[in-house]
Amino acid sequence: MTEPNSAPSLDEKSVQEAASLAARASDAQKQLAELSQTQVDRIVNAVADAAFNNAEALASAAVDETGFGVLEDKIEKNIFASKKVYEFIRTMKTVGVISRDESRGLIEIAEPFGVVAAIIPSTNPTSTTIYKALIAIKARCSIVFSPHPSAVRSIAKTAALIARAAEAAGAPKDSVSWLNTVTIAGTQALMRRREVAVILATGGLALVREAYSAGKPAYGVGPGNAPAYIEASADIRKAVRDIITGKTFDNGLLCSSENSVVVDSIIGEEVRREFQSNGGYFLSESEQKTLSKVLVTPQRLPNPEFVGRSALEIAGLSDIDVPPDTTVLLATLDGVGREYPLSIEKLCPVLSFYEVPDWRAACERCKEILRYGGMGHTMAIHSQNDEIVLEFGLKKPAFRIIVNSPTTHGSIGLTTGLDPAMTLGCGGYGGNITSDNITPKHLINVKRIAYGTSSTSRQHTRPQSQSIRLPQPPVRSTEENIPSSVILERIDKKIAAEDGPARDTTNSHSQATQGLQSMPVDFVCEDDVQKAIREDRPILINERTIVTPAARDLALTHKVFREEGLTRIY
Repeated sequence: MTEPNSAPSLDEKSVQEAASLAARASDAQKQLAELSQTQVDRIVNAVADAAFNNAEALASAAVDETGFGVLEDKIEKNIFASKKVYEFIRTMKTVGVISRDESRGLIEIAEPFGVVAAIIPSTNPTSTTIYKALIAIKARCSIVFSPHPSAVRSIAKTAALIARAAEAAGAPKDSVSWLNTVTIAGTQALMRRREVAVILATGGLALVREAYSAGKPAYGVGPGNAPAYIEASADIRKAVRDIITGKTFDNGLLCSSENSVVVDSIIGEEVRREFQSNGGYFLSESEQKTLSKVLVTPQRLPNPEFVGRSALEIAGLSDIDVPPDTTVLLATLDGVGREYPLSIEKLCPVLSFYEVPDWRAACERCKEILRYGGMGHTMAIHSQNDEIVLEFGLKKPAFRIIVNSPTTHGSIGLTTGLDPAMTLGCGGYGGNITSDNITPKHLINVKRIAYGTSSTSRQHTRPQSQSIRLPQPPVRSTEENIPSSVILERIDKKIAAEDGPARDTTNSHSQATQGLQSMPVDFVCEDDVQKAIREDRPILINERTIVTPAARDLALTHKVFREEGLTRIY
């Protein structure tokens, strides 16, 4: 509580501002909802024009304030957000009747979701603000921005520009607003305000979890850690150029930028030479250790001092001597996880490098990389073999498989046919509500008028001449009739075989299932694993369980995880 006659704290100011902005945005929302498609499109066009015409000034403001990235690339991102996104949504119907299906007797009507709380990151502050404003207004949703504390000025400048353009074109006042006093408490309060209908959250895992716990529908996007696989049939020169292009674009600040390179060993040396001829510098073992200590924090996160820096700047900060034409730093690794710090997501031009025997081994390595902080996000495959490309699409826990293109550009729809977007859903793998690239369609609800198309008179009787063929039950495997005791015995034998002859399996099942929950958990952190170790019990997970890198490493060491179905413990 604030003492009498004392000035309110920053948190209190931020919370009060969040309440005021949400209330005013709600009033604006009611007016926005009454606009016609023509009026909405006029506003959207004005906002896109204003952002496009100020792309360079806004990019400069972002670089000056945050120190992140490359000015030219931030300009390109602003142009993408204001031009490419606008061109994609320009003809989209978002008001009134949006479709009719005469054969099914259906009429669909768009309804705006409501007030949007938009969390903006420091890595892509101006382009994300432009993009989220466009898709919100197109859906007739008012929007309140919560800037990252280190990018408040550039985000506020962008939002103010958008607000002026929108109001001049006929948008209600307060359709676009933003927090000026930014604290964690204020952002949390904004997301929990009753006036807010939906949250667009872009940021780290903690922020995304906070958005999903706010009690509102939320589109949250977490880390990427995208691997790029170069298969033996690939155009090696193009593949390497694409990877360097993606990784150096804005110094690797997009969460979908490449973080690892996985290469078939048969072409490994050729790929290395190609990287070197394009400014790639392969770190020695001692240089890798040096870089690991300064680039990766004890929490297994990239050091903010290195985020968005060039390869030359990173080398200088690490006291590593590299040629002046160095574009990316590469670390040859043998594994993924806590023992290999440079296998995490690196928001800068540093790549981990792996050689594998074939595409099957590459498949498994890419899974490991994605599980270490990039579940559901993005990966790339460079190959001319369509069968292998399809196998990767079928088996990888990523929802954007970019083929023969940089992941950075391909994932957002700049060089692929994906919907142009700066917010990329990670689906169930990543704990998100959708795997889509987020567009205005995700900010509208659809009413459906449904005409009757058949009579109910035959629901309870049928002519004797007619017969109904019920679907046949699926053929069950005889394995399903095996007694549970036999199944458990097989499990124990499998565990013993995996752990070696020294393991005592007499009580393995009873020990493993002691305290085991009946359903897989949704999320596991390091504290959860430590508690399970203390209580001598496993944790049941499945492919959709979100596991933090620290938790996975600890669980692997102590064999805490049990996969759904009790097929193995690790």
